[in-house]
Amino acid sequence: MNEASPATSGEDTPLAVICGGGRVPVEVIASVRASGRRVVAVAIRGEADAGVEAFEPVHLGWGQIGKLASHLQREGVRDVVMIGSVSKRPEIREIVGDLGTMRRLPKIIASLAGGDDSILKKIIRLFEEEGFRIVGAHEVAPALLASPGSLVGAPPKGDMLQDLRLAARAVSELGRLDIGQAAVCLGGRIIAVEGAEGTDAMLERCRDLRARGRVKGKGGVLVKCAKPGQDLRVDLPTIGPDTIERAAEAGLAGIGIEAGRVLIADRQRTEADAARQGLFIVGVGPSGTLAGDERGAA
Repeated sequence: MNEASPATSGEDTPLAVICGGGRVPVEVIASVRASGRRVVAVAIRGEADAGVEAFEPVHLGWGQIGKLASHLQREGVRDVVMIGSVSKRPEIREIVGDLGTMRRLPKIIASLAGGDDSILKKIIRLFEEEGFRIVGAHEVAPALLASPGSLVGAPPKGDMLQDLRLAARAVSELGRLDIGQAAVCLGGRIIAVEGAEGTDAMLERCRDLRARGRVKGKGGVLVKCAKPGQDLRVDLPTIGPDTIERAAEAGLAGIGIEAGRVLIADRQRTEADAARQGLFIVGVGPSGTLAGDERGAA
């Protein structure tokens, strides 16, 4: 890739979307195409959702990084979005593939060392060294993000609003420690915080706590926000239908998500499911503030 200068970045050039699992890559591609920009879809073999097939992707495995770079160069791609889940970290034997991969192997091996944040940063660096620019789904498909204010149901008031603010404060502290992106508050008490298990598994713990009688009282609020300084290009917080299902099973009253920094997957279904379950969804500021609310989390 370094032999030729890439096309100038901008909305007049094609955008590559490297698709992991889940429906979010499909929605990102559809949103970008609706804006008039051409998309070059790349499906990670064994990971990408079947819905990506509608966009005629090229299918590549972990061992074809050289082929990927050459393909994007031929298509005139400058900007790249990496979106979707990856079920497992690739092993060395999976990434020893084409000649282009072999040439880059020392850098790739270095990228697989360290924790998840380290991996993400190093993958970005690999692409940047090839002349690409990694952009976030929030930059190219902003309509998929939560907007401020009530999205489903009535906004929380009274004690429920206080729970929302306290959960937002807990998430802020979690983020500073690089632990998680979500917390659940009920009756002025934090009953769960997200760790490495993810939001859905945290909500399952909440359900189990309630079933065992360790949590009493009705309601409770889930808040999900981006971590302070989080690189949204490769780690964009997301809620979707599964989040709604788990929150309902946990007996929660609603969900607060950070406006402009949390993506709503399968939005129509997610909002319809929340309404059916009687859950509110509200877009909040990072301190749990609602639109027009200047008091913050105090």
